[in-house]
Amino acid sequence: MRIGVISDTHGLLRPEALRALAGVDHILHGGDIGREDIVTALEEIAPVTAIRGNIDTAPWCRRFPETRDIELDRLRLHMRHDRKTLDFDPAARGFDVVISGHSHKPQIERRGGVLYLNPGAAGPRRFKLPITLAILEPGPDGPIAELVPLLD
Repeated sequence: MRIGVISDTHGLLRPEALRALAGVDHILHGGDIGREDIVTALEEIAPVTAIRGNIDTAPWCRRFPETRDIELDRLRLHMRHDRKTLDFDPAARGFDVVISGHSHKPQIERRGGVLYLNPGAAGPRRFKLPITLAILEPGPDGPIAELVPLLD
């Protein structure tokens, strides 16, 4: 199973993101969606699990929780927009992956048997940070993530 992970679109869904997500089996959106039609467009590619971020305050955003725990292809995932608000040990609760966004800084880090994945921001450029998303897959020794640059 290939899982597309996108965050911080801030109302902008780039054609490059749509191309990078083509063929994935599921899409996770890590918050700061920005516009309701972003999720609708992503749903044309694959099923979407989304959470809301700090900018998602409009009435349509209420359907998205602030955190989400899901299982995809034997991977237990915890989603929250801002990793700094994580107030429990994901390994102790049996999570394989923590998905976050917010910082706009792409990051893949393994700690205590847990993969922490921030796909970076796929929306408008902030400062000189890259525009990225990620692909997540189960592997023989645990989850494997790869960052996908969307712009040079």
